[in-house]
Amino acid sequence: MYLSEQTRQKIMELRDRYPARLAAVLPVLHLVYDEFGYLGTDQLDEAADALGISRLDMNETASFYTLFPKHKVGKYLIQVCDNISCALRGADNLVSYLESKLGIKVGGTTPDGLFTLWTVECLGSCGTAPMMQVNDKYYERLTREKVDKLLEAWRNSK
Repeated sequence: MYLSEQTRQKIMELRDRYPARLAAVLPVLHLVYDEFGYLGTDQLDEAADALGISRLDMNETASFYTLFPKHKVGKYLIQVCDNISCALRGADNLVSYLESKLGIKVGGTTPDGLFTLWTVECLGSCGTAPMMQVNDKYYERLTREKVDKLLEAWRNSK
């Protein structure tokens, strides 16, 4: 068993709340993500069984939503927007700077498991480019100095 008893209980409540069990898939994905920080195959299979739907339905839905990592990521998931507004305002330079500071390439995780770096499509903050989302929080109008302060604060909050 991978899911905690608390998560299993919440899945059961969702299963009973919705007239069609497939309607509960997205809330269940949030529960699994909140517990593990990613959507692993074993956790998704167990959630599908608890919800009473096919594993295929659960996995297809999970694969559609890019906001859910499918494997373990660092404590701080750094997602740099590289869409046109951010690109025009220096997102490429920001990504290169982060790669250099963290010693990883996009898609990688630092050896200490603290940071994972991704690039993503538009995060909907075009007027404050360049920007990044770290876990669930936006950081906007970024400069190297702002990034340095953020990285230092996160490293010190281990």
